[in-house]
Amino acid sequence: MRRGTWAHDHTLVAQASTNGVITVGQLAAIGVGDGAVGRRCAPGGPWQRLLPGIVLLHNSIPSNRERSVGAILYARDHAVLTAHAGLAAHGFARWSSTGTVDVLIPHDERRSSTSFVAVERTRRMPAVVARGGLRTATLVRCAVDAGRRTTKLDGCRSLLAEVVQRGDVSVEELAIELAESTTRGTALPRRVIEELGGGAHSVAELLAQRVYSTSGLPPMVFNRPIEDSNGNFVACPDGWLDDVGLAWEIDSLQHHLTVQDHEKTILRRARMQKLGIIVVETLPNQLRTNPRLVISDLTANYRLGTQRPRPDVRLSG
Repeated sequence: MRRGTWAHDHTLVAQASTNGVITVGQLAAIGVGDGAVGRRCAPGGPWQRLLPGIVLLHNSIPSNRERSVGAILYARDHAVLTAHAGLAAHGFARWSSTGTVDVLIPHDERRSSTSFVAVERTRRMPAVVARGGLRTATLVRCAVDAGRRTTKLDGCRSLLAEVVQRGDVSVEELAIELAESTTRGTALPRRVIEELGGGAHSVAELLAQRVYSTSGLPPMVFNRPIEDSNGNFVACPDGWLDDVGLAWEIDSLQHHLTVQDHEKTILRRARMQKLGIIVVETLPNQLRTNPRLVISDLTANYRLGTQRPRPDVRLSG
């Protein structure tokens, strides 16, 4: 395009932009040189620099949508909105923030956080969802990421409860997403999800059930009390394979924070093992990082269980 043409037809610039936000590269492609960009973005000029390499085609306060568009353009092709900006794109307008706009990019890409944009590299990029012309993460990912960034329990509770109450995401979906996410900032959303789930024993248990469903082993029951032949309570393991007398325990550190908690865990396992129950222990991070190893361990112990007499215990009730 001949240099200067854009100056006589301002619709060219507007048409090349996304909601009035445009990259310097896009401006160059329609003949707007660096000098013209600099003059128009100078104090009192009709444009402004929104982010490095990103121009806003007016000089008023940027809207939340313009900031979100700018964040995606700044973080480049594979970036998606998440957390509060993502929730706003999904229609949760009251969670829209005039503060940070969070974006996710693939782990092998490099882009630094700047100004109001917080860039998070992740090995677990979500599916891209188009919402109002914006690329955003799935709603469940946005909700959990927003919860991880919330510093007050009441705020986290209000946020996640609204997502669930609208019926767009279930408590189980939130729990699985949280179990698969990074551990940074998960304390508050973990507590809220357990509340919403009516006192679920552990967020990691939902991920454990999903992993187990791919194992090909016989059906497992979860959180059912076991008793001995005299009807005495033995334990309530996270998972139980009744045909061989195998207990599966998910070792969540949050239940071992005190000496008393740790002692209770040891005594419970000792009771089971004394009765001949095979106890398989799994750490929550293994469910996320190496589910194949978890399944292999369960399979090996199940086979071991078939090679010895079944212990004289039963499901209670």
